[in-house]
Amino acid sequence: MTAPRRRLSSFWIGLALVTGLYLAFLVALLGATATYTSPGRLWDALRTREIQYSIGLSLVTCTSSAILALLLAVPVGYLLARGRFAGKALLDAMLDIPIVLPPMVVGLCLLIFFQTPAGKLIERVVPFTYTVAGVVLAQFVIGAAFAVRTMRGVFDHLSSRPEDVAMTLGCSRGQAVWLVTLPAARRGMFAAFSIAWARSLGEFGPILVFAGATPMKTEVLPTSVFMQLSVGRLEAAVAVSLLMVGLALVVLVAVRLAGERL
Repeated sequence: MTAPRRRLSSFWIGLALVTGLYLAFLVALLGATATYTSPGRLWDALRTREIQYSIGLSLVTCTSSAILALLLAVPVGYLLARGRFAGKALLDAMLDIPIVLPPMVVGLCLLIFFQTPAGKLIERVVPFTYTVAGVVLAQFVIGAAFAVRTMRGVFDHLSSRPEDVAMTLGCSRGQAVWLVTLPAARRGMFAAFSIAWARSLGEFGPILVFAGATPMKTEVLPTSVFMQLSVGRLEAAVAVSLLMVGLALVVLVAVRLAGERL
């Protein structure tokens, strides 16, 4: 019994060592960034009018795109989890396209689509190209894919029995989902919203290509980092980066407290 126990201990020690080294690397990266300059200078950078505008715009657009992503993810996730139909595997794969495409390509696809007759017709009603609405749309395209994945997992793990019982008591399928399934999935819905919000916060490529990075118009936090670096304002770029790290950590903690795993 002694030899197997030693081998088992060595195995776990090895795993712990690999995990510890990777975690130490991440902490070192964040620590080096956080200590690059003084807190006073970081605060001064965040107080500039341009960065404050990008902070406000990011909060508004991320929240808007996450709400839209959740509204899409709930029905699509339910369809993938409970539906039985031909072509389901193909649909499932196609919904992952925004996840696997390079971000710049997503932005380029949006830009080209709105040059087509259908896209131009849409823009007569709501302009998207190089506008705040375009920022929301670019964030939504990416965030929705992650929200759909999350909601499908939620519905996969929820038992359909309470829903079936509700239907035997006279509820329609829609009523059963609304009254029974969705309340049971509320933590998963919060997780899907949070993941979409966090993904929207970090999106850079699609926004830069499709909505641009015009100061005081379409500049959000990720494009602020790029803009500040392009003009040599490294301290401002560090300040915005640390703010984004802080916001991402808040989202991670909130999801963990809600009992869901990313």
